[in-house]
This record gives sequence, C-alpha cells and structure tokens, in this order.
Amino acid sequence: MAKEKELEFNRNEDQYKQLVFQLQHKAKKVKLGGGEKKIAEQHQKGKLTARERIHYLLDPQSDFLEIGLFAGEGMYTEQGGCPSGGVVAGIGYIHKRLCMVVANDATVKAGAWFPITAKKNLRAQEIAMENRLPIIYLVDSAGVFLPMQDEIFPDKEHFGRQFRNNAKMSSMGIVQIAAIMGSCVAGGAYLPIMSDEAMIVDKTGSIFLAGSYLVKAAIGEDIDNETLGGATTHCEISGVTDNKFPNDQACLDYIRSIFSKIGSQPTAGFDRIESKSPQTDSKDIYGIFPADRTKPYDTLEIIKAIVDAESFDEYKALYGKTIICGYARIEGWAVGIVANQRKVVKSKKGEMQMGGVIYSDAADKAARFIMNCNQRKIPLVFLQDVSGFMVGSKAEHGGIIKDGAKMVNAMANSTVPKFTIIMGNSYGAGNYAMCGKAYDPRLIAAWPSAQIAVMSGASAAKTLLQIRVASLKAQGKTIAKEEEDALLKEITDKYNEQLSPYYAASRIWVDAVIDPTETRQFLARGIEAANNAPVEKFNVGVIQT
Repeated sequence: MAKEKELEFNRNEDQYKQLVFQLQHKAKKVKLGGGEKKIAEQHQKGKLTARERIHYLLDPQSDFLEIGLFAGEGMYTEQGGCPSGGVVAGIGYIHKRLCMVVANDATVKAGAWFPITAKKNLRAQEIAMENRLPIIYLVDSAGVFLPMQDEIFPDKEHFGRQFRNNAKMSSMGIVQIAAIMGSCVAGGAYLPIMSDEAMIVDKTGSIFLAGSYLVKAAIGEDIDNETLGGATTHCEISGVTDNKFPNDQACLDYIRSIFSKIGSQPTAGFDRIESKSPQTDSKDIYGIFPADRTKPYDTLEIIKAIVDAESFDEYKALYGKTIICGYARIEGWAVGIVANQRKVVKSKKGEMQMGGVIYSDAADKAARFIMNCNQRKIPLVFLQDVSGFMVGSKAEHGGIIKDGAKMVNAMANSTVPKFTIIMGNSYGAGNYAMCGKAYDPRLIAAWPSAQIAVMSGASAAKTLLQIRVASLKAQGKTIAKEEEDALLKEITDKYNEQLSPYYAASRIWVDAVIDPTETRQFLARGIEAANNAPVEKFNVGVIQT
C-alpha cells in the first residue's frame, strides 16, 4: 500500500511539474510585452521599459506581487494581441511601504488602451482603494485604441471610470503620484493631473488634450508636440506638471524620495507573530494534488504545506466534514481558513459524503466560522476545490438552499478581508459560496490545476450535446453515431478551453495564476496590504436559522 501511494505521489508530482513549467514558459513570453524589437526601440529613445521602470522604482531585492500578468491572453488576435493588457501592475515596496504601481507598456501598441487595459487599471485602483495603498502611475500611452472605442469609452467600467476613482481616492486620503514618461494624450491626460503630484521626463514625456495633427485639423494651428505639451511647456508656462527630469531614472529617484517622507496611517490591527515554516514542504503539494481531478485527497495535507507549523486549530472537526474550517497563521499573520475537503467523509449520521461537495451541515458550520472570524478581526482565506452544493430530494428536504444562503450571506457581508485560492474545481454556486470573484476577495489567484465554470467539462458537454441532438431531431433530422461523437468532441474541446485558469486570468476573473509553492507569499503580502485599511463593523444581515 505504501509503495502504491508513493507511485501515485510521483505520478502526481510529474504532471504538476509540467503544469508549473507551462506557467513559467507563458509568464516569460508575456513579460516580453511587444517583443524584443520593441524593447530595443524603447532603449534607443533613452527610455526604460515598463518592467524596468518598476524594477528601478521598488526597493532592491524586494517582492513584487504582480496583478493581471495574463490579462488579454488569447484576446484581440485580429489586432495583433495585447500581452498583459498593455500595462504592468502590482504591489511592491518603496522605502518598505507597500504601494500599488501601474505602468503603461509602450512596447504593446504604443501603450494604447484596449477594453482589457481599462479593466486591469480599474482592478489596480480597486485594490489600492480597498487596502488604502498609495498608487503610482507611470504613464506612457497613446490613449484609447480607436478601432475599439465603443467598447472602452462610455460605460461604467470603461476608460472614464479611472478618473472618477482618482477623485474618490483623493477624498479618501490615498496618495497618488504620477510620472509622465512618454505620451499622455486626450482624456488620459486627466489621470496624472488628478494625482497629488505629477512629474514629467524632458524630451520623451508629453501631455495634451489633442496632439499636433488634431490641432491642425481642428483649428488650423501649426505646432510641434514638444512646444504644444512637452516638459518645458508644462513646467515653465502652464504649470500643469510639477517638476521635469532629464531621464527616467532621475524621475523615479524623485518618486522614491517622496515615499521616504510619507507619514504613517492607522492600520486594521491584524495579529502577527514570528513566522514558522510549514510542517510540510510546499513542493509536496505537487505530489499530494491528484493528476486525475476525479480522485479524492485529504485537503488537510495541502493546508499543512501552506500554514505555519503547529498553528492550525480546526473548528468543529467532527461536524460538516466536507468543509474544513480552522484558525491558523501564514507567515505569522492570523487567518481563518475555509477549505473544501476533497476526501470522502462520514456525516454525523454515518452516511458517506462526497468530497468537494457542500452539504447542509458544512454550509452551516462555515457560516458560523465566518461570523466568528469577523467578530475577532481575523482575515479569511478560502481554498477552493468545489463541485457545488449537494442536490437531490434528501438535500432539498434537508434545507440545502437555506443553509447555503446562510453561508453566502455571512461570506458576502464579511468585513474582514477575504482571499481566495482556486486550487482545483470551482463550479457553479460552489464558486460563489467559497468567495469567487463576484464576492470581492481582496486578492484571488488560481493554481495551474484550476478549472472555473458552471459545471465540469464532461457534464457540460453531455448536456449541450443532448440539447443540440434534440434540436436536430425536432427539425426532422437524424444524426449518425460518428457525427454525434465528433460533435461531442467539438463541444468538449471548446468548453475545456474556457475551463482553463488562463482563460479566467485573461479576463481578470482571477488576479494571477500562481505556482502552488508561492501561495504562502501571495496570501501574506495580501494580508499585509489589507492591514493598511481599518475594518468596518460586521453586520451579517438576515440569516434564517
């Protein structure tokens, strides 16, 4: 038995390492932005790239928690693609202070804004607002990508929303600093000028509502861009920008100087002690997590590889066993963990319950635990590998809808910060109850093994096939077995593509796809960021008992 278990571990480990290799390969490619030729063109202009600017700005050897690396993955292929949404964003340290940094990538369509660019920028601002993080904008953009202006310009979550957020953050006392390091045109000009302080790089930075060609077309004036809106014009004549600098490095040095003098703010006061390494090596997750997603495993073994050693205290361990709840620490931070148990367990009545399914007793337990964490000001971590809520007459008669509603209500009204890791399955209402993107997790990440959809690929494909075949029969048409098999494969392939964590990441349904070994660091930085924002009083709303 031990030998068989070891072989299974090795098989799982081999397959997961392949998934991690694919992740690393994709990440390396995306980080090139518009490609090496475009990077060389930036350097020829005396400019750093977006990633080089961020690296120079942040504290040496410090972490950078990137948000939305795979935004736009596989999208806009007819327009040549938009790697990383044409913008680099994430949380990093400047003089040991956590900040949000957003940098346009001018190697991607001259930093033009696609619909996904707006969504990513708004997500970065949302994270800054929720966590009261200072935000730095490194501007180098040609403005809205005009062929798609109808998908980016007027709506609530389009381009203009960022300026509304500028104003809101200003009223909240959140520091906003901007550096104009390239083009900054049309409506985009408001972003840096609505910040607290705006710098500009001489000869490469420019800012105006309309460039020289449009000025000529609109009013017949002949003028070059530098005279119209360069650094000298705006620092010496208009006063629009505050200081000019000879190059990118000098401008970034000045931003660092600003952050060396910013005062402290009230914190949430989350508890933290000295960190301990996990009981289980995080790399063992590769072998614990089954390659066959239908196979059960003990989620407690995963938890032991994420939390500090000897810190996990399980809540109601003998009740509602398809959800594990417990108090723990991650890099010293106190957390409450809500995780789907993937092994088959026995209920209080001795009945066998399927792993990864939420039953009434588990939902009731989770709701009570979530309320306890809010009462005690403990951040919540959700570890998802969920197939959904239990169905059938027994579950319905037992009040699964009511108990599920209690869990969703407590989770949705939670005021302590929530963090979500999608390890495996994330299907249907299970995604909602376990704090999917719709329920405002401060950060949400997926492992390469994650699958996010209404239901599994096999179930969905069979359902869609039945509908398609029934429709054909209603039209008096017949379908041969070979045609039916081909149709099933076509439906399955399309659905499986949409299950991919990269499909979710491209649309910013998750903030990142991460190696499981990075989970502790991802969560710890998220909690550290959240500690900058005081927590509101918890009011759970109406929960039926």
